[in-house]
Amino acid sequence: MSLNEVKKQDKAVFEAISGEMKRQQEGMELIASENYVSKAVLEALGTVFTNKYSEGYPGKRYYGGQDYTDVVEALAIERAKKLFGAEHVNVQPHSGAPANMIAYSAVLRPGDTVLGMDLSHGGHLTHGHPVTLSAQIYNFVRYKTDASGKIDYDELEKMALEHKPRLILAGFSAYTRQLDYERFQQIAKKVGAISMFDIAHIAGLIAGKAIKNPVSYFDIVTTTTHKTLRGPRGGMIMCKAEFAKAIDKATFPGFQGGPHMNNIAAKAVAFGEALRPAFKSYAKQVIKNAKVLEKELLKKGYKIMFGGTDYHMVLVDVMSSKGVTGKEAEHALDEAGITVNKNMIPDDPRSPMDPSGIRVGVQAVTSRGMKGKEIKQIASWIDEILSAHGDTAKLAKIRKEVTRFCKKYPIYPKV
Repeated sequence: MSLNEVKKQDKAVFEAISGEMKRQQEGMELIASENYVSKAVLEALGTVFTNKYSEGYPGKRYYGGQDYTDVVEALAIERAKKLFGAEHVNVQPHSGAPANMIAYSAVLRPGDTVLGMDLSHGGHLTHGHPVTLSAQIYNFVRYKTDASGKIDYDELEKMALEHKPRLILAGFSAYTRQLDYERFQQIAKKVGAISMFDIAHIAGLIAGKAIKNPVSYFDIVTTTTHKTLRGPRGGMIMCKAEFAKAIDKATFPGFQGGPHMNNIAAKAVAFGEALRPAFKSYAKQVIKNAKVLEKELLKKGYKIMFGGTDYHMVLVDVMSSKGVTGKEAEHALDEAGITVNKNMIPDDPRSPMDPSGIRVGVQAVTSRGMKGKEIKQIASWIDEILSAHGDTAKLAKIRKEVTRFCKKYPIYPKV
């Protein structure tokens, strides 16, 4: 990755990029929504496609000069269809939140009811939290997990029968258990609702055949293209053929202008990578590593929410486990070179900015080649750090250990 021109023209930005590269290389990235893209994806993001406006779709653009934009967008669509078995794909959404807003606007009218998962129980901000724009436009009713930490599908069906939603929404940002796709479909059909699944967190696990593919069960499926899928930061919408026209129209001109063609080129590269056998091995290893992390933290006395994980992350109640708030845990871990995010737990009595939990994901460290042995070491460090969260000297000592450890697993070798 050459930064020669940036270094010559803008020292301040060059130093920020260099500092971030050093931080990523020497630190342990455990935020569940982050990952490392390949050098090929990085190169695609920095190409001359960034210069080109391409409103419209392949073969139907508003501007001329679209010979090669059509090529890369068609490649991205074709590869995504193959990865997920989708009938229709739109690769233009700029990210996950816009993808969800586009999907809502395609099939809903203002005031329509949506049944979605409560944020504190593992759902996502864009699934109807009162602070979001979507919640001001549509009527969101939020379902929760039960005392066992799982979705109660009988209760979900009762809520659907009571509220008669136009859309039933599955998906999450912190929930960690496998969903019952068939039951979601049955409930939606029973009340005449459209079914939608936001797979942003687990798209890579699905593409890698490590978990069951939900695309054929749901009318609309939205996702990001980063996280477990290891693509550029972006969004994508898949749907059944009957919703294709509405989704495309809602994307452009309904919600967005020109697509970011450099990003779409990078999506095409990432999807091509995900079609290779090595990606299947990666996806399976991610889940193995998450189970090791779950087991190790349980042994050390931590309360794991939802009864465990079926995916790439665990949600840990650090407040009841160790008497440390999520904010304190995040800060202490960051001081020691390990990055996580504070996170609410179901019906958290604490505030979102200082909640009771932390969310820990293993997909990024798995990308660096770490397996069971390394995950056990990470779990040990997490416990040491949270047990000594006020001890600056101890945290500094662990940070040196983490740095030495991480240098053995370079993000981009020979860069």
